[in-house]
Amino acid sequence: MQRFANPLRFKRLSGALLPWTSTATLALFAAGLWLALAASPRDYQQGETVRIMYVHVPAAWMAMFVYANLAIASAVALVWRHPLAEIAARAMAPVGACFTALCLVTGSLWGKPMWGTWWVWDARLTSVLLLFFLYLGYMALANAFEDEARGTRAASILALVGAVNLPVIKFSVDWWNTLHQPASVSRLDAPAIHPAMLTPLLVMALAFMAYFATVLLWRIEAALAERRVAARRMLTEAGPSSPALRR
Repeated sequence: MQRFANPLRFKRLSGALLPWTSTATLALFAAGLWLALAASPRDYQQGETVRIMYVHVPAAWMAMFVYANLAIASAVALVWRHPLAEIAARAMAPVGACFTALCLVTGSLWGKPMWGTWWVWDARLTSVLLLFFLYLGYMALANAFEDEARGTRAASILALVGAVNLPVIKFSVDWWNTLHQPASVSRLDAPAIHPAMLTPLLVMALAFMAYFATVLLWRIEAALAERRVAARRMLTEAGPSSPALRR
């Protein structure tokens, strides 16, 4: 990964990947939404409300997936001082926060007709809300210092400490008595969900994944461009006496 610390190498890589990820995002969302809203059957208990699942569940998966990558990037930034890891961590935090917010909102919309309430303080809901606050805390710490390096280090430490919340989210339905049902897809024997519902769910999950990859590449490119502009502005303000300008 050290070779991608060079912005030009990363620019070439992202330039090759972005057409594929953006095309995959559009195609997968088109297919997933059609399967979820038109082709999949209504649930015999939940009725049409079950269609919220095709957004809620992938958003929940992505909220955890993005935070896991945020923690990995933070560890790489702390240990190896990898500049691209720092930029990637800062770039993915707002995207992960949006996935988590979408998970919480759609969960409330789903919970009201199913449970009779918008919110309950059970283990799964509370731990996901904590995940949302961890995202917000990371972004706040990263921008709380004038020295960007200090902000990145503080935010990276928070991200690593907050990673202990991921297994709590995953196994909360097994460890405590919650309103959420146990795992239906990631089971060792077979998914406890009909293929007519499992297929659109997985297609939507792939669409969310492709969307995340596309937005992350865009945000990293934008951050690298901002750093280049800031560096050139500093050189310009330094005047012609700057050694960098003389070179």
